[in-house]
Amino acid sequence: MSQSEPCPENHIEWSDSLIGHARELWRHRELLWLLTLREIKVRYKQTALGVAWAVVQPLSLMVVFTVFFSWFARIESDGIPYPLFSYAALLPWMFFSTSLSFAIPSLIANSHIITKIYFPREVIPLSAVLAALLDFLIASAAFVLLMIAYRVPPSWNLLYVLPIIAIQILFTVGMSLLLSAFTVLYRDVRHTLPLVIQIWMFVTPILYPASVVPERWRVWYFSLNPMAAIIDGYRRAILQQRPPQPGYLLLAAAVSCLLVLAGYKYFKHLEREFADIV
Repeated sequence: MSQSEPCPENHIEWSDSLIGHARELWRHRELLWLLTLREIKVRYKQTALGVAWAVVQPLSLMVVFTVFFSWFARIESDGIPYPLFSYAALLPWMFFSTSLSFAIPSLIANSHIITKIYFPREVIPLSAVLAALLDFLIASAAFVLLMIAYRVPPSWNLLYVLPIIAIQILFTVGMSLLLSAFTVLYRDVRHTLPLVIQIWMFVTPILYPASVVPERWRVWYFSLNPMAAIIDGYRRAILQQRPPQPGYLLLAAAVSCLLVLAGYKYFKHLEREFADIV
């Protein structure tokens, strides 16, 4: 076999290693749950509203966006009432951005645990993602009330929400694992993260519909930004009562799966060095 050809033994070895890591993570599922609960308690400790902040944040942004971008700027919303249009995008975006904000610096923030006991280190960023997922579910209750208020009837297309959520979780986990490990080596990531998230928000169809992107650019647009396909999928399935665009959603799913595999491999590659670096 030439040196340029991939070695099958390496692929088999990595597959076996991945299965072994997955089994180890499953054995530590109770620890993952405990760390998730701790993440939630710490986040809302000594706050007057508690977990209600999960609803207050997207609702506040929805009001601001509606006033400035719908009433003043007259940005189109594909015929959907702008409060519903913006909230449908803010929900998944807040889940994504909150997950990254807490998961990426989580290894450094929990260095006192990492240096003392052994456990699968991926449990730490994963607990931040699960805590953000709980916020997402709580804030979704307010979205249901908004749909009732605007008399948006449910349809069978709501079933598409389940695979869309699964794709978003995969994408979020992949980004969290990759960047949390990278942050251990390069602490600058923590300082650039708020700026990156802010820019990312404006290049994602949250304030505007995905239909404003020129047709000739959409393949590249959805390829480079899976969150665009995910948010567009939510709007189509929930508010427009039609299926998501299958090509773009499958593309987002493929990118998300590859990102999870690459992020997890990179994370486990650096894991043995975490205790020495943090």
